[in-house]
Amino acid sequence: MKSKTISKGFVIAGLMNMSVLVFSRFFTNPVIPEFDPMVMSNFGLLMIVIWGLAYISVAKNYQDIKWLVGVFAIEKFIYGYIWINWMSHNSIADVYDKDLFSGLFYSVYGINDWIFFFFFSFVFIRLMGSKNSS
Repeated sequence: MKSKTISKGFVIAGLMNMSVLVFSRFFTNPVIPEFDPMVMSNFGLLMIVIWGLAYISVAKNYQDIKWLVGVFAIEKFIYGYIWINWMSHNSIADVYDKDLFSGLFYSVYGINDWIFFFFFSFVFIRLMGSKNSS
């Protein structure tokens, strides 16, 4: 995978996180926090946006921050795991019954996190194996 393609991956990961602004209607949608008040509170949603900004901010120099890329992979793993746990203990239909955007959010956020867990893991492993790895 080319460096330019990887940089685009960081930007896409950031934009996907920032899509929380659409699903949450800029933090005015009460349904997302209602169904997972611990992780998806408005503060939690704001922190997802901040993580997205972090991904975008390193898109051009990810090669210099391999350990932070590893942190990104861990963060995505945690959100992916939380999503699987949430999906196994909750009814997505209940969310859709209350709000389409919230239902869509809960349907896809974990898939997004697993995709970018694998992306960040791939980049981290690649950086760890590079010649100037220190």
